[in-house]
Parts: sequence; C-alpha cells; structure tokens
Amino acid sequence: MSRAQGPLVVVGDAFLDVDVTGASRTAGHGGDAPVLDATSAWHRPGGAALAAWLAARDGHPVALVCALARDDAGDRVAALLQDSPTLVRLELAGATPVKSRVRVGEQTSVRIDHGEGRPDPAGSLERAAAAIDGAGAVLVSDYGRGVAVLPAVREALDRAAAEVPVVWDPHPRGPAPVPGAALVTPNAAEAGTVDPDRAGEAAARLAATWRAESVAVTLGCHGAVWAPPEGPGRFYPAPVRLPDADACGAGDRFCGAAAAALRRGADVDAAVAESVQAASRFVGNGAAGAAAASGPMAGALPLGLGESAEALAERVRRSGGTVVAAGGCFDVLHAGHVSLLRRARSLGDCLIVCINSDAAVRAQKGSDRPVTSAEDRVRVLSALECVDAVTVFDEPTPVRAVERLRPDVWVKGGDYTASELPELPAVAAGGGRAVILPLLPGRSTSRMVAARDRLPP
Repeated sequence: MSRAQGPLVVVGDAFLDVDVTGASRTAGHGGDAPVLDATSAWHRPGGAALAAWLAARDGHPVALVCALARDDAGDRVAALLQDSPTLVRLELAGATPVKSRVRVGEQTSVRIDHGEGRPDPAGSLERAAAAIDGAGAVLVSDYGRGVAVLPAVREALDRAAAEVPVVWDPHPRGPAPVPGAALVTPNAAEAGTVDPDRAGEAAARLAATWRAESVAVTLGCHGAVWAPPEGPGRFYPAPVRLPDADACGAGDRFCGAAAAALRRGADVDAAVAESVQAASRFVGNGAAGAAAASGPMAGALPLGLGESAEALAERVRRSGGTVVAAGGCFDVLHAGHVSLLRRARSLGDCLIVCINSDAAVRAQKGSDRPVTSAEDRVRVLSALECVDAVTVFDEPTPVRAVERLRPDVWVKGGDYTASELPELPAVAAGGGRAVILPLLPGRSTSRMVAARDRLPP
C-alpha cells in the first residue's frame, strides 16, 4: 500500500468531555446559589479523539495515536471510539484528563477540568511510529500535554512531512510544528491578531517562522485567513456567522476536514475553503454536543455512551411521545431479535432495550452463558437503528427497570402470555401496557448455542 492510500492518522492529546445539561431554577432552601435540574449527561471523546472521531464519521479511514491512562475516563474514551478510528493507545502516567461542561440551555456556565496525566516516555512507541509511517496524511491535534514532543513520535512526524500532507493544530504549551508541514492552523489569539485585515500578515509571518508550506489563522465565526510564507493572505469568510452559538469542537472539525481533503489530493487553499464550510455547518448543527447526542455515541448508560435511558424516557414523555421498552438477555443477537426490536420500535417514539447483566444471565441460563458479555451486547444493540438506548439490570426480573422507565408499552418476545410476566404489575402501575411479540420461527439463542456445542472439535 502506498502512503497516498494510507489512512488519515491523527496524533495528539485526548481527553474525556462531559456535558451536563439541564434547566436552572432559583436556589432551594439553605443557600443563594442557583440550582441546576440536570436532565442528561453526555460523554464524548475530546481533543485529538474528537478530531479523529469526526473525521471517521465522514467515512475516512482514520487511526488515532494518543495517550490514555488505564482508568475509567481512559477506558470510556476508548469505548466511545470503538469501531470508529483505529486506536493506537500510548501509556499515560497519571489520570486521563476530563473536561466537564455544565450547560444551562444552550450556554456553558462553567467548565471543570481534572486529570493532568502526561504520556509515559518509557512506554513503547513502535506502534505509534509505524502508524505515522503508514499514513496517507497526518493531523497533529496538539493540546500541550506531551504526545507531540515524544522523540519517536516527533521523528516519525518529521519523516511524514517530507512525504505526505501534515496538518498541525498548535498549542501555546506545545512544540513548534515540524518543518515542511503543509498547513498549520493557529487561532487568532495564538497568531496574535483578531483583525481579519492583519491576519494574512500574521499567517505569512508564522509560515516563514515555522518553515511551513502555509498557515491558516482561524477567526471563529468570521472564517479563516490563509497564506503561504511569501503571502499574500486570502480570506475565506464563514457562510453564516453565528457569534453566540456553541462552537465546541469547531477547530477540530476544521483541521480534520482540511487533513482529509489534503489526503485525497486537494490543493491547500481549496482544503482551507472546504474546511471553513465544514466547520460552519458543524457549529450551525449544534457543534460537538449535538454530534455526540445524535451519532453512534448516543445510547448506553453503562458505557457512558450518551443520554441515560431514564432521561430519554422522560424527554420523550414531556414531548407527548410514546415510550417503548423491551426486555431480554439478547445474548447472541440473531434475526429473530432484530425483527422483534424493529416491530417494537414501530409501536412508539423511542425504544429502550433492558438487558440482563452477565450475572443475571448466568443465574437464569447456566454457567456457560452468556456467550456475549453485557458490554458487547450493549454495543451491538446500540448500533441498531431501531434502538434508541440500552440499559442493564442486575435483578432476576426487570421490575425495577420498568419502575424507573415507566414505559407506555412494554414488549417481550417469545411464547409468554402477559399474565406470566412478573413485571406486569409495575408496567400497569406506570400506566403502561404489555405486548407480546413472537420471535421468528426457528430462531433461538439456546438452539444456536446447542448446535455449536454439537459441532465436532
């Protein structure tokens, strides 16, 4: 495979983003501080991980080189990227950085940061260097936390700049871009100017200083100014100015779009023009928060992949919609399950799937079950278009899950009658009704497992 056919490799600092959203009300008893009635908490990849995820969402082959600690936040970022970018996970000494934004309506009221981990210089970097050496284009998403200064990574980036387009999104605490970068993308503050009329001069000056082929100074809602070392600059205005809109992730969207355009052979100035359009659409559509809530990250609470099942049910109820929930093990997903879930989704405005935990399946089905872990069952079910959320329950029956969700319609598959369901009183108490939908004939997880066991070794 030639380097031109290689993936877009994103190199940089990753962290976990958390958006806590809700409605503000006056202070309660005992204090003057405003109170936030939180309705949802979204987890999404941040920094370089967001840039990689956004590029992969556009259909580009993407590999992400970043450092994540072996902690809950690092594992959550890795889970959010599952089946999206290929993850080259470097060791992180300390805690994975987490940035929590508390939002009231459409505005962020406060951000809370914790976790100051740094890449472990003693960790193995062979896979990182190999990924960069095989890239068709490279995006360095530097947040000043140390991945871009690791010697083996820096050497590989030097090699890459001589062969493929390198886009470098710099940070004041990070290193200078490697010489020969096709495009460096400081924002107006990093370039030392907020005046579009002077941004061209700043871009040309920085391109000469960094020995880059060109620099684009991003100007927020105004667009960007691009220039090579010898100038002159060229202004690419944003198609629509949204000065008050949430712009979280717009820089990552801009840089990822530019790197992807260069990978497919676009000229640098054309890539900048395309990236301004992409970033403007991204902000107009709600930026990173909306991307997380509507994409494949939305779904399962146990993995932190999106809005909780309870919050989804309440939101649909408030809008006058019908909440449908279905329960089962869903151990080895087969055509019968998919048919059941599609029919269940047609009964209302959202479908929440409640699955038994591994321990509950083991107690119900035997020591050789489940075949598929709860984590993987959540991930597979969440990937189905007809499933809006997945939640896991530990109890022998889904009674407590039903009490929490209060579905309008509770769906079970198989040969039950409604009167046989132990959760029926909880369904009725919440104002709902039970519906039994038969599975497709001949489809059964137990039958599939038994057939597998009869196969010769």
